[in-house]
Amino acid sequence: MHSLQYLHPERVDEARKLFEGNDEAAYLAGGHTLLPTMKQGLARPETIVDLGGIAALRGIDVKDGVLSIGAGTCHADVAASALVREHIPALAGLAGSIGDRHVRNRGTIGGSLANNDPAADYPAAVLGLGATVVTDRREIAADDYFVALYETALAPGEIVTRVRIPVPEIAGYAKFRSAASRYSIAGVFISRSPAGVRVAVTGTGAGGVFRVSNLEKALATKFSADALDGLSIDPTGLLEDNNGTPDYRAHLAMVMARRAMENLGSTQSYK
Repeated sequence: MHSLQYLHPERVDEARKLFEGNDEAAYLAGGHTLLPTMKQGLARPETIVDLGGIAALRGIDVKDGVLSIGAGTCHADVAASALVREHIPALAGLAGSIGDRHVRNRGTIGGSLANNDPAADYPAAVLGLGATVVTDRREIAADDYFVALYETALAPGEIVTRVRIPVPEIAGYAKFRSAASRYSIAGVFISRSPAGVRVAVTGTGAGGVFRVSNLEKALATKFSADALDGLSIDPTGLLEDNNGTPDYRAHLAMVMARRAMENLGSTQSYK
């Protein structure tokens, strides 16, 4: 029988100390990645440090044009937040489309970002909005945060504490969901701000979420769905599995890009 120590700190510094010096420890946020991998025998931590009891990791506020979301805030709270719905409606729609009701009430934005699942929705929003991931040690720009499949710039033991998102002029999101898991087979988040246009794609990349420069350039010239006519996404390096080939995913992502433009300023995140 595999022994397991469960720890439930109430402060970030306490969680960090409990994790330090333990090579077989794992942080638990919502648990929707860690627990399934443990059940499958792919992860066998000897110690679980549950971050769910740390009140400082929860909450949403807006100041000086920046929306700040605590890493422990669950998807349902992001979806229902009046602040999020007012300032970045597309983010509220994205959060409200994640998984099912159980997932939305247990899963957290920090847990989603820390795992960088290729089918997760939040990475598309964070990259597509040019957000900053704040940890207990530093601040990491979204362009530097996502490294590869299930890999981020986080160091061992580093804790995501907050996400700071500059409020865009307008943004939209659309995704094509798996009928079984409700996670993204292809999802596209588009935003326009004084810093420019950003387009981020999730669900399709073998290396996780990524930006699409040719779509960004086209939309920077003309911010309209028809600016995407004739454009395509290179299928090289895209996922191939039971949900589709790289060519299919590239085509599907372009369809979602157009729908994201149709969803601009709306809490609607899929059709």
